[in-house]
Amino acid sequence: MNFLPIFLNIRDQACLVVGGGAIATRKVELLLRANAFVTVVAPQLTEQLTQWVSEKRITHRADNFAPTDLQHCRLVIAATNDKTVNEQVSMLAQAQGTPVNVVDQPQLCSFIMPSIIDRSPIQIAVSTGGASPVLARLLRARLESMIPAAYGKLATFVAGFRDKVKQRLSSNERRGFWETVLQGPIAEMLLSGHTSEATKALEDLIEKTAASVEKTGEVYLVGDGPGDPDLLTFRALRLMQQADVVLYDRLVSPDVLDLVRRDAELIFVGKEPTVHPVPQEKINQLLIRLAKEGRRVLRLKGGDPFMFGRGGEEIETLMDEGIPFQVVPGITAATGTSAYAGIPLTHRDYAQSCIFVTGHLKNDSTNLNWNVLAQPHQTVVIYMGLRSLAVIARELIQHGMPAEKPAALVQKATTADQRVLVGTLETLPGIVEAADIKLSSIIIIGDVVKLHNKLAWFTPLSQR
Repeated sequence: MNFLPIFLNIRDQACLVVGGGAIATRKVELLLRANAFVTVVAPQLTEQLTQWVSEKRITHRADNFAPTDLQHCRLVIAATNDKTVNEQVSMLAQAQGTPVNVVDQPQLCSFIMPSIIDRSPIQIAVSTGGASPVLARLLRARLESMIPAAYGKLATFVAGFRDKVKQRLSSNERRGFWETVLQGPIAEMLLSGHTSEATKALEDLIEKTAASVEKTGEVYLVGDGPGDPDLLTFRALRLMQQADVVLYDRLVSPDVLDLVRRDAELIFVGKEPTVHPVPQEKINQLLIRLAKEGRRVLRLKGGDPFMFGRGGEEIETLMDEGIPFQVVPGITAATGTSAYAGIPLTHRDYAQSCIFVTGHLKNDSTNLNWNVLAQPHQTVVIYMGLRSLAVIARELIQHGMPAEKPAALVQKATTADQRVLVGTLETLPGIVEAADIKLSSIIIIGDVVKLHNKLAWFTPLSQR
């Protein structure tokens, strides 16, 4: 982020606008809506500014800007057509620690003015960091059409019950309670004008929730896909925004984690081959404990939780304890890697079947069914096979797979750091060793790898 998005309280605070034209007028209007005391410094004013002066809504000094105008100011906006004046205002304001905005010159700003959707007390600010104000306005227009004006009334209605709900319900209960209110029939009653019915229904729901003996939470077992947050499902995003606490794996990308609700507690439980700082049994027990505390627990896993993700083991434990859960599948690491690397897993001319295996088994062994894997006309996809790649290649060759069989390793697929290394079954281990590849890799072996150069469409940011 180039700018921290905040909402600044300027009620009854002295604010300065330098400039008296049409743009300055728009900025003054915003400041007045925020109940600021506004002073305008400019030799001449627009008709609207002149009217506000006559109505004593703003004060005016009919002169050019002077450094003394900045005294006791809470906020400053420079809106003149004189670049030298704008630069002077910016320099002096920032020197004394006063927030300053220079219209259409983000390099001179310590804060910027966003496009605003006003559903008071709800306010939504849209900004491009000064890169494209027009785009920000277009986004605002789209949001305006999606957010009913009555949502402000809904927010005011809810505010009247906050203290009562806080007294009767715990913090864990309150989140779920308000989601039920705001996404259910009570909100619809209010939005359709049935205020008295909505009030009674809300009071009844408070009593019912407070009297409920059942305090068990719920676990969401969610696959986050191969890394690109755009590949998440709608359901995954919804549950990520509801969770009170998140247990996440090493393979969950920072971009995906950023989409989790901001105030959720984050607990890292990632594991690497031979390194298990949080053993699986402890993860299972943690899920149970957190759910029994009445919390909504998001178990976030890379790829799909049922594809070498031990998701089955975790929900077995939850079922034994009678804890409710949901499972949200994700795009598997194999299919995401295949698509973004331009290597189809099946193809009429090259492979009529595909087999998925893990290259890391219990007790650090790599004891696979080599005869099955070495069959012709199929694609072999290997998860967690980086450390065992040389052994896998040797065993497959010994069991009849041609040494010249095309093979590829893809690291951090679908992300800006994706790398694709292509060779043969015989040469790939050496290529990978020379490239110093780390974890987060998928190995694909089969004639479909020949299509990579032709079908690769995704150019990672690191290679552009």
